[in-house]
Amino acid sequence: MSTTGPAGAADESPTRTQWKWTALASMASYIDAGSIVAAAAGLPLWEAYLGLNSTAVGLLTAFSSNAISAAIGALIGGRLGDRFGRKRIYAWDLLVFAFGILWIVFAMNLPMLFVGYVIVGLAVGADLPTSLALVAEFSPSRARGRLIGVTQVAWSLGPMVTLLLAFALAPMGLLGVRIVFAHLFVVAVVTWYLRRGMVESVPWQQARQAAVDSGNPLDAGRLRDVFTGRNLRALVFTGGLYALWNTVAGTNGAFLPYILQRTGDVDQATSVGIQAFNYLLTMLAVALVFMPMADGTRRKPLFAFGAAMQIAAFACFAFLPIGVGVAIANVALFGIGAAFAGESFYKLWSQEMFPTMLRATAQGITFAFARIVLGIWSFLVPLMIVSSFGLAGMSMIMMGMLVLFAVIGLLGMPDSAGRSLHVLDQELFTSGTAERVDPGREIKGAE
Repeated sequence: MSTTGPAGAADESPTRTQWKWTALASMASYIDAGSIVAAAAGLPLWEAYLGLNSTAVGLLTAFSSNAISAAIGALIGGRLGDRFGRKRIYAWDLLVFAFGILWIVFAMNLPMLFVGYVIVGLAVGADLPTSLALVAEFSPSRARGRLIGVTQVAWSLGPMVTLLLAFALAPMGLLGVRIVFAHLFVVAVVTWYLRRGMVESVPWQQARQAAVDSGNPLDAGRLRDVFTGRNLRALVFTGGLYALWNTVAGTNGAFLPYILQRTGDVDQATSVGIQAFNYLLTMLAVALVFMPMADGTRRKPLFAFGAAMQIAAFACFAFLPIGVGVAIANVALFGIGAAFAGESFYKLWSQEMFPTMLRATAQGITFAFARIVLGIWSFLVPLMIVSSFGLAGMSMIMMGMLVLFAVIGLLGMPDSAGRSLHVLDQELFTSGTAERVDPGREIKGAE
């Protein structure tokens, strides 16, 4: 195996090592989404066990891995990943995650549960920007979307496995929820062990060495450069896009069982099963449609179709009486639509629109902004549901968010499919059309 790591050329398919490393890096998405929906599935049970009111439920969700603590972790982890390398972050943050999970597994009161949620959120937030940058940086140019898509498959697989466990363990009540969280502990420890064989990103090493050779290593990836020129425009585009979509997706991810049980008289097992169906559809749609199309010329129609499906999903909640049938329609439309126009494109464009030494920093900022917005929104969700405003009013607001998301995405979509990150980096500083080549051609994928 090459010690330089896999970096494919433009005309190459991903190697076995690239697929393997992508799978390991993608486990950040597995545990991120898995921890979010584990908390969602257990929320009604924690509420009953600890006697939580709507304010406590909102605060707990707002500071979980679904929102504010993940935002802080992404800011820290993304910046450190650009300054000191991807490996230093993803090599250790999963141990922090596992430690936080133990607090939740053994929680006997609200402070223990809160501490666990915060630690878990900090860890997954730190892991995501660096892991995604790593995947993009060792991907062949014409397979970058395909490999980034694997992270989204993992993002759907984590919740699906978690929710199926919650469904099977529902008769056990809160003990079942503790076991669900314990499975995430096992996944994190095993992934940490397997990641020890991964090496540092070659493009990051090259960019860092170029800065050292120039005599100004401290000028490489300066934080203020994120907020100037094309970087600033890319930051506003990806941050705004993701904040709008993630607020809607995060509401479904964290609150769907809670919503169905509070407004639709749906039992715990059924509500968890419906949510698992959502993630199954997303996973299949990403694997069968997004991954084959993401590196071609059909990104715009794919995005438009997916956005329209998601708007229709929340029209179901806004205009139809809540029940099992309407809930299934919502998750079917949203699950497939999110695969075509959602986090997959955010992840992909976040790698393509920023230079190597700012890639993780920029994504950490936009991820943090989106999760903070979601955290504020999450605090309000339980209050809206029990008020006269209700689910219908809240769903109409989310429909508006998705319409704005569609407009921004279609107008601001970059022309970056199939182009090497090196060439895209150079276009941040030069005008004109760059040749579509891959500087990684001489660095063959390891087998």
